[in-house]
Amino acid sequence: MSANASPSGHQPTATYNSAFLKACRREPVPHTPVWFMRQAGRSLPEYLKVRQGIGMLESCMRPELVTEITLQPVRRHRVDAAIYFSDIVVPLKAIGIDLDIKPGVGPVVEKPIRSRADLAQLRDLTPEDVSYVTEAIGLLTAELGETPLIGFAGAPFTLASYLVEGGPSRTYENAKAMMYGDPELWADLLDRLAEITSAFLKVQIEAGASAVQLFDSWAGALAPADYRRSVLPASAKVFRAVESYGVPRIHFGVGTGELLGLMGEAGADVVGVDWRVPLDEAARRVGPGKALQGNLDPTVLFAGTEAVEAKTREVLDTAAGLEGHVFNLGHGVMPSTDPDALTRLVEYVHTRTAR
Repeated sequence: MSANASPSGHQPTATYNSAFLKACRREPVPHTPVWFMRQAGRSLPEYLKVRQGIGMLESCMRPELVTEITLQPVRRHRVDAAIYFSDIVVPLKAIGIDLDIKPGVGPVVEKPIRSRADLAQLRDLTPEDVSYVTEAIGLLTAELGETPLIGFAGAPFTLASYLVEGGPSRTYENAKAMMYGDPELWADLLDRLAEITSAFLKVQIEAGASAVQLFDSWAGALAPADYRRSVLPASAKVFRAVESYGVPRIHFGVGTGELLGLMGEAGADVVGVDWRVPLDEAARRVGPGKALQGNLDPTVLFAGTEAVEAKTREVLDTAAGLEGHVFNLGHGVMPSTDPDALTRLVEYVHTRTAR
């Protein structure tokens, strides 16, 4: 079943006619829906207050805290969708990978995966491993009512990059060395991560998520031929695994202008676009039958209201002919962003696109 189908037994019907889900299904909307990546925290003082003294991974495992943080931007900004507060490495931590999220660094893996024997670290993920996710989503959907909740996961390539490198990287030399030098091991690694990612998304959908987004944050480091051969099969496996639920599936990466068509080909209903490619050109690259999400440069929010509105008009104008458009930034909200700038941006998009 595709995202254009009528609600299934799994789809949260209270949110079905929301502007966000309508846009994902490429249906007429009352206004262009808005949400922001990394909207749940980072720039909000109320987020910093409730997170004080609590590590990132621990925060993701406390259902009441997850609920509060996820709801904060919905209350403040009046966005059209909430995104579940978590981190892409949560399912890896849940299956026993020795990792931590270090402030100012990011995820750090104690024992990187560099050999076939290391694959034994990656066991199957069960719903019991992430029972706190099910509990938190239950709490959230009760509070959100008709506002959709977006579940998410890291894509196999991005998770593999962290696991093989042992942490963040600018060159991905170890990951690419495995991809080029031992393609069978690489394929097995990504296939196993696709299974884990699929299981994590299924938990979120079955708990009540109205849509899911697959973050392939670092896929922009790849040439199209390498993406098609070494990455696309695993991402496609994830999208196929959740297709029957009938919820919209969003695919996003950074610096992926050359990969947009392939990312759509992987099976997403909505393709996220960063700020480097205008949405009309992105639509040409992706091809028909997909909605697009994006794509204001996050740094524009530091430029003042007049500049923000001017650049927002550019985005909306390039999206005017699209079948479906979800307004978002081209990447996540930056930590020092003025929260009021985000609130004004949501109101401006809603007002300017009211139909």
